[in-house]
Amino acid sequence: MAALAPLPPLPPQFKSIQHHLRTAQEHDKRDPVVAYYCRLYAMQTGMKIDSKTPECRKFLSKLMDQLEALKKQLGDNEAITQEIVGCAHLENYALKMFLYADNEDHAGRFHKNMIKSFYTASLLIDVITVFGELTDENVKHRKYARWKATYIHNCLKNGETPQAGPVGIEEDNDIEENEDAGATSLPTQPPQPSSSSTYDPSNMPSGNYTGIQIPPGAHAPANTPAEVPHSTRTSQRIQITPHKIPSSVTSSISLKGRRSQSGR
Repeated sequence: MAALAPLPPLPPQFKSIQHHLRTAQEHDKRDPVVAYYCRLYAMQTGMKIDSKTPECRKFLSKLMDQLEALKKQLGDNEAITQEIVGCAHLENYALKMFLYADNEDHAGRFHKNMIKSFYTASLLIDVITVFGELTDENVKHRKYARWKATYIHNCLKNGETPQAGPVGIEEDNDIEENEDAGATSLPTQPPQPSSSSTYDPSNMPSGNYTGIQIPPGAHAPANTPAEVPHSTRTSQRIQITPHKIPSSVTSSISLKGRRSQSGR
């Protein structure tokens, strides 16, 4: 895949999406579909935060250029052209990353890679909102994964041994304050140990959760799904909304010569 044009410096107003953009960069080669939707989420969120100040308008303009370049490169990919396929792809990827970290946690293997996996899973669940509201299940997974990443990071930083599994989630638990410390210092790609719990996103199938055998209640949260067909899961989701970039986005940042997105 061709390299994307670099973005200008991130405006301070967009701090809340910096990790989603970093996740996009990390997945440009590993999974371009994930990279695309991470940028789309960042674009939509950035528009809500500030689309008027010059530095924000410039940043959003360049981010849109990246989105259009990716969409052109992935034009024949059903995960881009069909919302329901893209949603299933993203959910499957986030779930497998969550389960890898959760397995490591319950096995008492606490390390930076599993912390990053928990945290990245929570970011990807954020990204799923480009298709509509999250299911209750996804909301619980996002909260647990982000809390667990912060909890284990703080334990290791303080020389303490984390407690495996759910130990009583504290509301927010200073998650925002620890995001930089918990994410920026972590490796960008998991190592490849011989353990059966190895998480390798490049080998992750895009279909159902085949091969994940988890007894009910064995992992946290207790309702972590296992072998759930997509047809069953998607039927519980509210109607998916189109993920195309709305024409209001382009007009509000005054891009000259660009085709209206509403016609796509």
